[in-house]
Amino acid sequence: MNEHIDCVLGLDIGTTSTIGILIELPDRVLAKASRLVTLSSPKVGWAEENSEDWWTNVTEIIPELLERSGIQAEAIKAIGVTGMLPALVTLDQNETVIRPAIQQSDGRCGAQVAEIASEIDEAEFTQIAGNGINQQLIAAKLRWLEQNEPDNFKRIATVFGSYDFINWKLTGKKAIEQNWALEAGFVDLGTHELSDELIALGHVSRACIPDKIRSEEILGQVTHSAMQATGLCVGTPVVGGAADHIASGLAAGVTQPGDVLLKFGGSIDVLIATETASPDPRMFLDYHLIPGLFMPNGCMASGGSSLNWFADKFAAGEAEAAGKAGITLHQHLDKIAATTPPGADGVRIIPYFLGEKTPIHDTDARGIIHGLSLNHDLRHVWRAMLEGYAYALRHHVDVFEEMGHPSRRVLASDGGANSLFWMQICADVLQQPVQLLKGHPGSCLAAAWVAAIGVGLSNDWAGINRYVTYGELLQPAPETAALYDAGYRQFRETYNAQRAVREAIRGH
Repeated sequence: MNEHIDCVLGLDIGTTSTIGILIELPDRVLAKASRLVTLSSPKVGWAEENSEDWWTNVTEIIPELLERSGIQAEAIKAIGVTGMLPALVTLDQNETVIRPAIQQSDGRCGAQVAEIASEIDEAEFTQIAGNGINQQLIAAKLRWLEQNEPDNFKRIATVFGSYDFINWKLTGKKAIEQNWALEAGFVDLGTHELSDELIALGHVSRACIPDKIRSEEILGQVTHSAMQATGLCVGTPVVGGAADHIASGLAAGVTQPGDVLLKFGGSIDVLIATETASPDPRMFLDYHLIPGLFMPNGCMASGGSSLNWFADKFAAGEAEAAGKAGITLHQHLDKIAATTPPGADGVRIIPYFLGEKTPIHDTDARGIIHGLSLNHDLRHVWRAMLEGYAYALRHHVDVFEEMGHPSRRVLASDGGANSLFWMQICADVLQQPVQLLKGHPGSCLAAAWVAAIGVGLSNDWAGINRYVTYGELLQPAPETAALYDAGYRQFRETYNAQRAVREAIRGH
């Protein structure tokens, strides 16, 4: 028996998978496990998931973690859950899930966003709610349900998010975590409380929205039914939880004002720790997990997803050469692109292949290849893709500075950060050192650490850094500064020109 061990459980309700981690304080990962999640898109622009599938995954992951780690359930002193936001989960008065969860990436509610924008001044809304009027707002998703699925809308008795749903399944208690509430558009930044007026924009009763809870606040304890489903002990505390991108920032070491995280997944997240909120409609705003700090952030519509698309559709012929060299296709493309000079001999790519979220919020934007000539080949285009994303990252960092948040340290994590070639390009374009991370377990680690803080196993938010080690620190090459400064200006000007052309065509 090892009940004396201080262990905490972290769960991540992600878009593509559900992940669990068991850690022992102060610095040991005991086990990690995951299950896939099915993302459904029944119509163009839709993104839905079955929330009961998340719970099924949790009930399979927890016994696996216990078996792999060799510990008893009694050794788990607390549980934290993180997840994507703001997904929309709805329950009826019988606490039955009404329909599949509408994901944060869902694009069906453009008309409802425009409707809300016609009713309230965006600048005023942004100052009150901290975020702009965009498709992240839960009110817009609720209005879509009201107008397109009126029978489902009438049944709504509870509105909350992905990790709120799992917390409820574990404890029987309903709450909305502070960042789900903030990005949903329900919090008045002046009071940091739920606003009846903001909730009313969603045309639901105030009673449908559970109370707001802090990330580290204890929500409740594991119930008998949850124990039967998972193997956990009745009475184990469960905290409010965390938004996945904010949790990932904490796990990466973004703990001081000016710390920036570049998170390279299928899309790319850019986050900065700040002491002030400074609402700006170009960016999203969240609370930092460390009380007293904020975390303005941006999310690009694509990243690794577009690189995978390009490699599959245009570079598949290089797979044989990559295989003979014993490297992946992406590594091979990096290797051959490195033989071209910075600036890709004049080829520039605007990588808005799925439209773009922050900071331009332009769903109609599209990818552009500019400057292509007969002297160019695959190497130049791949390098231009990587440089294009680096320019887009610089745009985010520039906007942070315009908001009053200069960057002092840049960290990089997740899959794309494994490309030293790409990360060096980012350092050169940003003209800032980029610190790589090693052994970053992801958002589930921060979920576990928030739980440890919540039950008093630690009072040191930075203690999570013991689980993550630093890799290389990539220094910018000064000789590329002028070239990339010019390339960045051209990047911005090319997009602006393309948008002007689109608007002119619409005008006709």
